[in-house]
Amino acid sequence: MKRTLFALLVTIFVTAPAMADQALAQKKNCMACHAVEKKVVGPAYKDVAKKYAGQNVEAKLATKIKQGGSGVWGAIPMPANPQVSDAEAKQLAGWVLSLK
Repeated sequence: MKRTLFALLVTIFVTAPAMADQALAQKKNCMACHAVEKKVVGPAYKDVAKKYAGQNVEAKLATKIKQGGSGVWGAIPMPANPQVSDAEAKQLAGWVLSLK
C-alpha cells in the first residue's frame, strides 16, 4: 500500500507540470492544429522538440507561437495567436522543448 501511494505521488509531482502546460495548450486552442505525438495540421510537439534539441530556441519559439510563421514545417502557415500572452508563449515553448 505504501509503495502504491508513493508511486502515485511521484507520478503526480513529476507529470503535473507537463499536464499543466498541455492544459494551457488546450485552453489556448493550440491542440486544434497540433498533438503531442502525431502531426495534425502542424507538426507533433515531440517532432518540434526533436528538431530543436540542444538549441537555445525558447524565445524564438515563443515569438512564433505569438506571431505565427511559415516555411519551417511546410507550406501551411501557423497563424498568429494574439490570445496568448508573452508569459504563456514562453511557458508553452518551454513545455514543447521539454518533450522527449
